[in-house]
Amino acid sequence: MSDDKTSPSPNSQEDSGFVPGDDFTTQWINYFRLVFGRMTDDGERQWRKARDFRNEATDCAKCEKHRDYLLNYSPIIRFMRQNINKLGGDLHSENIRCRRCDTRQSGGFEKSYGIILCANELRDQGHVEDTMAHEMIHAYDHLRFQVQWRDNLRHAACTEIRASALSGECRWIREFWTKGQYKVTQQFQECIRRRAVISVANRPECKDDVQAAKVVNEVWDSCFSDTRPFDEVYR
Repeated sequence: MSDDKTSPSPNSQEDSGFVPGDDFTTQWINYFRLVFGRMTDDGERQWRKARDFRNEATDCAKCEKHRDYLLNYSPIIRFMRQNINKLGGDLHSENIRCRRCDTRQSGGFEKSYGIILCANELRDQGHVEDTMAHEMIHAYDHLRFQVQWRDNLRHAACTEIRASALSGECRWIREFWTKGQYKVTQQFQECIRRRAVISVANRPECKDDVQAAKVVNEVWDSCFSDTRPFDEVYR
């Protein structure tokens, strides 16, 4: 991925609250400006980009360590990998890649590329496991159901529903600690709907959030109840 290394103009630096520089003092100045609300949204984006660029090698090395461990020892990752193999696919350390991402997402799947894990957005091994499982379900769906990724929003909505339901990313304890979701009843379904709508709305073929929500609702019953290759929701 390419990165724009051009520094913003002095006026934009002053207005955003972000101060360019990688020295220790400047890093702390930016951190405190962020914490105390003295940075605009644009300033925060510049701060995140600088931080992620600075930590790229460390983040990717940590991500790769987690990925390799999970490929060998995680029950859900091993199970998904076996079922993908049965369909003629193969996911391994060479096509599950840890990279720094410019977008605020934890990972992605592309049929000709494999899986990308956004190392700068992944908190810990559990987050890597949920993300790998989510993207592996997309890979399974691609092979099993011939998903039309670019021109069929119903297909996209269905695989997003399944990936969020089956990966474990919407289990109550994770939503409680990472999203501040305190509901007990219907929390699981609401999380899946929310994530599916956001993913569909981000596709270029989708007009807006309203259309995304409509498509998710249209396929909800059949896709939410489809737990293949699991017998039931695993996590």
